[in-house]
Amino acid sequence: MYKVTARNESHVTQFTVLCFSDLPHLQVPLFIIFLIIYLNIIFGNTAVLFAIVSDSHLHTPMYIFLSNLSVLDISYTSTILPNLLYMLSTQRKIISLASCITQMYFFLFFACTEMILLAVMAYDRFVAICHPLHYTLLMSRRTCLVVVISVWIVALLEPVSFTILVANLTFCSMNQIDHFFCDATPLLKLSCSDTAHVNMTTYILGALVGMSTFMLTLVSYVYIIFNVLNIHSAIGRSKTFSTCGSHLTCVLLFYGTTLSLYMRPTSMYSPKQDKFFSLLYIIIIPLLNPVIYTLKNKQFKDAFKKLIKVLCYQNNN
Repeated sequence: MYKVTARNESHVTQFTVLCFSDLPHLQVPLFIIFLIIYLNIIFGNTAVLFAIVSDSHLHTPMYIFLSNLSVLDISYTSTILPNLLYMLSTQRKIISLASCITQMYFFLFFACTEMILLAVMAYDRFVAICHPLHYTLLMSRRTCLVVVISVWIVALLEPVSFTILVANLTFCSMNQIDHFFCDATPLLKLSCSDTAHVNMTTYILGALVGMSTFMLTLVSYVYIIFNVLNIHSAIGRSKTFSTCGSHLTCVLLFYGTTLSLYMRPTSMYSPKQDKFFSLLYIIIIPLLNPVIYTLKNKQFKDAFKKLIKVLCYQNNN
């Protein structure tokens, strides 16, 4: 849909999201697959959240941060997948400009939150392993509460300037987004305005938030690895490193996909490649996070057993 202005220019007021239109024969199978994945993401992360809340033994900094990660995984997945499922089931792939920019903002907000939260979790593991005697002092519940609130506030504000710049762009003629949601790169490709200042803002914000959190995570793990290597017992090294192995796996998955997506020149933009990495980031990581964090965690297994017993008891009565 276009809006004709006094200058006789056609300005786009809504877009067509192409999704996976190059795979018309797979629309129904894709809908079923994404629905199953989405339900598993909701169930897995909700189970982790309830297990942490219901078990007082898990009210420690690491699990407080992990509960926030579960809320985050549910939130940013819900920003994309319900709308994608609707488009696949109805083939109505129209989204207004305002809705598109809103979806982009919340996606950036949640992505930024995860970036900062993973860095905080890496620092938490650094303190626990390298300074265990000072852990309760440095990572008290009060400190954790302040940190968690700060993470969400900073992430909430970080994409505001970029979103305002995108909202003030003019979109002419082309109105087809070659993606399955309103991501920043394909949206900027459709603008007939000069987007140099917007791209510059992307790199500046990426450097301020993305690189700073990446460096904090990297430095934390460098110290952790050196500390683990200084442990003489092989069993001791394995036991110590296992406390952060799950987090390191999530960090590698997260940065592997996000760096491939956003920290590269726009000239290297490839719709098929971006859809693939976006699927990894939006679907696979939230699906795997509950499994990665609970698979070898005895405390979590015990908490789940208690939660299941409580639920079964309530159902029987």
